[in-house]
Amino acid sequence: VQLVESGGGLVQAGGSLRLSCAASGSIFSINAMAWYRQAPGKQRELVAGITSDGDITNYADSVKGRFTISRDNAKDTMYLQMNSLKPEDTAVYYCNAWTMTHLEVWGQGTLVTVSS
Repeated sequence: VQLVESGGGLVQAGGSLRLSCAASGSIFSINAMAWYRQAPGKQRELVAGITSDGDITNYADSVKGRFTISRDNAKDTMYLQMNSLKPEDTAVYYCNAWTMTHLEVWGQGTLVTVSS
């Protein structure tokens, strides 16, 4: 399984971005997926997660009400809609997936920069 993120960039505070994570390879084996982020000098943290069928989602308290995670299994793609962005949302955002064989896969990351 390979994961490729896109959609990062520079945005002003209060703006919006939508990140995408396209999966390829043994996509039939993908189970839960998630978005993580890592700000400069900080540890990587979970932003949001979603189950294989998309029925259950969870969010970090810092993004609840502003970010929405979703997935389109027909397109093998996961999304993160980010609204009301804040400077503290600046980070490299990573796509993460677990396969049915308990293998964890990461994307290469996409940079999101929010200016004040």
